[in-house]
Amino acid sequence: MLVYCSKKHANNSSHSFCTNCGEALPLTVGQVIDNRYEIARILGQGGFGRSYLALDRQKSRQTCVLKEFAPQVVKPQDLQKAKELFEREASVLRKIQHPQIPRFHASFAAKIGTKDFFFLVQDYIEGENYYQLFEHRQSLGKSFSEEEVVNLLHHILPVLTYIHSLDIVHRDISPDNLILRQSDNLPVLIDFGGVKQLPASQGFWRTQLGGDGTLLGKKGYAPEEQLIQGKVFKSSDLYSLAVTALVLITGREPQSLYDSYNGNWYWGKEIKVSPKLESVLKKMLAYKPSDRYQQADQVLQDLPAPSSVHTANTMLTPVKSQNTYMTKLKTMVAAPGIKNAKAISSKFHNKTQVIVQQIPMPAWLRPFAVSFLGTSAIVLAGAGVWALGTYAFRSVTSITFPGISLPQIPLGGNPASQPVSDKTRTRDIQKIFSRRQQLEIPSGFFTRMVDEIFYTQKPELKGRSISTKPEDAALRDVWYGVADDLLDKIERANLSVSARRQLGSYTRQDYENWGKLARLGKLGKYKSLEQLRADTYEKFDPLFPGQERGKLNQQTFLQVWYAIASDKVGNR
Repeated sequence: MLVYCSKKHANNSSHSFCTNCGEALPLTVGQVIDNRYEIARILGQGGFGRSYLALDRQKSRQTCVLKEFAPQVVKPQDLQKAKELFEREASVLRKIQHPQIPRFHASFAAKIGTKDFFFLVQDYIEGENYYQLFEHRQSLGKSFSEEEVVNLLHHILPVLTYIHSLDIVHRDISPDNLILRQSDNLPVLIDFGGVKQLPASQGFWRTQLGGDGTLLGKKGYAPEEQLIQGKVFKSSDLYSLAVTALVLITGREPQSLYDSYNGNWYWGKEIKVSPKLESVLKKMLAYKPSDRYQQADQVLQDLPAPSSVHTANTMLTPVKSQNTYMTKLKTMVAAPGIKNAKAISSKFHNKTQVIVQQIPMPAWLRPFAVSFLGTSAIVLAGAGVWALGTYAFRSVTSITFPGISLPQIPLGGNPASQPVSDKTRTRDIQKIFSRRQQLEIPSGFFTRMVDEIFYTQKPELKGRSISTKPEDAALRDVWYGVADDLLDKIERANLSVSARRQLGSYTRQDYENWGKLARLGKLGKYKSLEQLRADTYEKFDPLFPGQERGKLNQQTFLQVWYAIASDKVGNR
């Protein structure tokens, strides 16, 4: 098995460091760190390192998040600054004791090979981050309702009040740093890698990571004083939270909500909210920090009253959208269904059936979805049944599927020598869906492509749907094998997060735009589309050797081709 560093060099999985550039490679599943933390899988990766789901051997294999410090920098001063960031996060997390912030357990150094690594250990939060929920809603042509967003603000502003009382500014509030915790449906604030302590109202900090000065914060979410001047205030967090609210409520990215030429937000056009909420958000988004709310408590006083309906219930009926990037150590999470589901009434089961019909997935998976959603009470179903792929390890045994007797079946082309138990099969399903979720591949695209490959392999089945009957068990598992193999290929393509997120959305217009840039000499090393085509096919052909050039399906294989080309253009 090959493992790739961030520079896309291929390495044997037995190596700890890249044989080409010396960069630390991802830790392997089963590897034990500090004689205690067993790696279960990678959760995310960024410029300063990676985060892993780990099992604590000293606490009955309890799950936790292990955050590795392995910055991709070369200069000694850059390395020192990155290390300061890591130590800053550890020192801040030690101070924080809040139920809506992952609990800090430990920080330690460990030697891997000949190099020293630094790790943080935190609580593992079961749930989906709000960017994942945002994407699910987008895929259904929907967004969050104003009621949901107001409830979110009421629940997260007290968290900001708490950290600001410690003179801590988060600096990186955005949908992917907020998790909807599955156990109680409360938002949890994560990723304090960019925190800023504010002694004596200083409010200024800069790092040289990235060459000519990088200021922490996400473009579109962070205010100008933070991104351009490197200044941060408590009101900077309130600005980022307001942008997050606008993104969720409109179903659009921040860049499409802001007129950068005139410096205005598109109020009343792209952004349509109640007058009271608009007034609050406008003050949170004021250009000058002094014109914003100075305390989170002040925002709470002016906000519309929260809904008495629980957030989970409102997830069932999101409003229709008016229209139709990775953190430093983005903590991606796995989400089992909400616990104690027996209390959910049959009316939720009926609503779930309606919602499941609207989700892009094989028809034979819908009964599994309805069964699971009904018993687990995932009233987050509007966010997409592919959230099934994010089950946490601790909930695996609680999931029940219709009883099916499975024969000996091939998985990904490898014959199984023994009958597969329902429990093993369930784990296989969860593994596939979880990988799809982790890679942030849109579910509609993924389903279409697996279907195409499956029916190409079995042309005699075209026009025939796979059922949930026992006699189709082998076919279902062949489908899983195809899905697993496709995920392997997409991983080998080593696409960027943004390229994977766009799968299914690329159009001919993207290709034509690259052609225009090439003709203008603005496509870097590519002076013509032919050069880009040749370079892209060089990577695409080994992954999908049976595909004929120039005849790729626009909805499936050509999407992967476009994604590869997009990365090559982006890396020019």
